[in-house]
Amino acid sequence: MSVTVKASLGTTKYYTEVIAGENRIITDEPLDKGGQNKGFNPFEILATSLASCTAATLRMYIDRKEWTVENIHVEVELENFPLTKLAVFKRNIRFEGANLSEYQHKRLNAIADACPVHKMLTNEIEIQTKFS
Repeated sequence: MSVTVKASLGTTKYYTEVIAGENRIITDEPLDKGGQNKGFNPFEILATSLASCTAATLRMYIDRKEWTVENIHVEVELENFPLTKLAVFKRNIRFEGANLSEYQHKRLNAIADACPVHKMLTNEIEIQTKFS
């Protein structure tokens, strides 16, 4: 699967318009970093990717199994430790309106780890950069 995202940043610190197909979001930096806090910062976007992918993957599986789960709540906390080159994602998943067995919880844990963003983040990552 391939996606293309385009980010454009003008002279307004650090207000960035990001476009993917027909969808658009705004990213920015917090006030204490010189931004205007008008959108998610890049770390929040990264954590959002894991949270939203996990929720969607779980919903697909739950629906296929016809289990009753009203809401899926996924909270991701991202801690970055640049000096040790370590990033820690803490993911908390909560199901609302569900009475799940121990077996179902075990399966859903495995399914959460099978979400495509989780797989990507736990695999080797290569970034290729060119200037044009």
